[in-house]
Amino acid sequence: MFRDTTSSSSADSAAPDSQGHHPTRLDQAIAHARGPLLALQQEEGYWVFELEADCTIPAEYILMMHFVNEIDGPLQAKIANFLRRHQNGDGSYPLFNGGSGDLSCTIKAYYALKMAGDTDQAAHLVKAREWILAQGGAARANVFTRILLAMYGQLPWRGVPFMPVEIMLLPRWFPFHLDKVAYWSRTVMVPLFILCTYKVQARNPHNISVAELFVTPPEQEKHYFSLIKTPLGKAILALDLIGRQLEPLIPHFVRRRATAKALAWFMERLNGYDGLGGIFTAMVNAYEVMDYLGVPADDAQRRMAKAAIDRLLVIKEDDAYCQPCVSPVWDTGLAVLVLQELARYGPHQATQYSLTSALSWLASKQLGDEAGDWRRQRPDLPGGGWAFQFGNSYYPDVDDTAVAALALIQSEDPAFKGHIDRAGLWIAGMQSRNGGYGAFDADNGHFYLNHIPFADHGALIDPPTADVSARCLLLLGKQVRQYPQYRGVIDRCLVFLRKAQEADGSWFGRWGTNYIYGTWSVLTGFASVGIQANDPSVRRAVAWLKLKQRDDGGWGEDNRSYEHTKLRGEFSASTAFHTSLAILALLAAGETTGAEVAAGVEYLLKTQQANGVWHDDNANAPGFPKVFYLKYHGYNTYFPLWALARYRNSQIAALTH
Repeated sequence: MFRDTTSSSSADSAAPDSQGHHPTRLDQAIAHARGPLLALQQEEGYWVFELEADCTIPAEYILMMHFVNEIDGPLQAKIANFLRRHQNGDGSYPLFNGGSGDLSCTIKAYYALKMAGDTDQAAHLVKAREWILAQGGAARANVFTRILLAMYGQLPWRGVPFMPVEIMLLPRWFPFHLDKVAYWSRTVMVPLFILCTYKVQARNPHNISVAELFVTPPEQEKHYFSLIKTPLGKAILALDLIGRQLEPLIPHFVRRRATAKALAWFMERLNGYDGLGGIFTAMVNAYEVMDYLGVPADDAQRRMAKAAIDRLLVIKEDDAYCQPCVSPVWDTGLAVLVLQELARYGPHQATQYSLTSALSWLASKQLGDEAGDWRRQRPDLPGGGWAFQFGNSYYPDVDDTAVAALALIQSEDPAFKGHIDRAGLWIAGMQSRNGGYGAFDADNGHFYLNHIPFADHGALIDPPTADVSARCLLLLGKQVRQYPQYRGVIDRCLVFLRKAQEADGSWFGRWGTNYIYGTWSVLTGFASVGIQANDPSVRRAVAWLKLKQRDDGGWGEDNRSYEHTKLRGEFSASTAFHTSLAILALLAAGETTGAEVAAGVEYLLKTQQANGVWHDDNANAPGFPKVFYLKYHGYNTYFPLWALARYRNSQIAALTH
């Protein structure tokens, strides 16, 4: 890591600048926050903060160890400590801190703790079991949890959707095809087809059972799919039943061919030490298939696959957890944008050194013409994107690409022109037919697929969203003067965004919590392409943000707003993250002298900690709305600093004009 510059930055804040101006309270807060951000940069030039999810992922890590009988006792004990500490008072486990209990998460945590040696008579497991049974028991768990229970022999395979590996042989015109689902669904499903087709059983060396979690004995349970209510879902469920009855008629050579295709598909995408798709669940499924197929433990590919999983671990003195993935490109791109905002105020040697290193690292991570699933929709489009993780060449995304390329543009370094041009061309070419942008694929909006029995999480596809689309505007708006052909792309995106605005003036946030995040994204995107502050859409959004400001000057929003739209932009407390987004959004809309912005800045100044950063325990982004949430640990380090720096620069600009 770079040396800790916190003390020097704090000292700088007490000294006059080159024009003899004495630092204000705002200057001091900015300098105090800059130090920790610089200190957390890695020697290679990037930032990567912890990315924490709920207890599902760490529980699944323990279950994986027992699946393949590779049990690391000390690590298991630390993960078990983590699980015990995150249990709700009623015995359940939530999807985010402060949330209500989630049945599937609670079942997995319960099972993992039993695997780790906790007796089912332990007080915390008694409470968890009572809560699970009160919700209808393990038979009411989601599909992924029921598949896991089937692999451990805890429920019959008829309790999970019929997913034969022959799906790999379906033509592209068929209603279901891998190209029609999101990248995360593909990478998780393909190895899962093999596990489900062959009804693979976990090794489970200690023969741990959770039969006590069922209200009705699993073999007698008849309502595993009782939550499917829609006509389309019920029709597909009928086809599911027919498929099971016809399965014995599938020729052996067809099954062998399909299995070989599935295996080749995911082995080609194993992605070295960064893992299949760069995401935990896909990596684990692939690793368990390798174990089932008898790949030796000392095989180079198997060892690499396990190492990729283990790189997601966060191991501390008393506990440990497993991240769902890592976010270095995203963290680094945003950190650079913050430091560039700081650099507008005046030269600072450590900041300039940090920027030089980070920009070089970002440029090195741009992808070119590597193979990628996105090419199925855009076969003639040259590559030029960035992935979210250290390495994930099959799956670049336009959101990371827009942020990384914007950072390169704002450096004004001609050495990056080729990188920027390729990024702009790629993003322009990834636009969907409706004018918006999905994260990883173009035109991935087959919504009927969210009704199949497997998709009870409602996140099988990657349709265009407002937040991602607005980020693409940020980049294209910087390039349109040089490349006028992007004007049509921008105009179509603006039409999409205007249609996506909610009646109250806000925008939905797919990748950040939630309507405050979406509204920040769109207002900054609008500003980048010249939408004026008096535009009706902008005024409606500004009015909504002002309406949602809390009495203490801050803003907050709960993940419950994904389930209850009446909670848009609301929470029981203000948070530094949401306050920062609201300030940045209002500044983008021209509210530089507004009382609301000043009050938001005052909130950030009052809540800054002694170490220079801000504290917030809340999850701040959905992996999948309603079912999976994330906490980006870096957001409380760089977003408040960004808001304060942007505010200071807006005040300076107002004084000089």
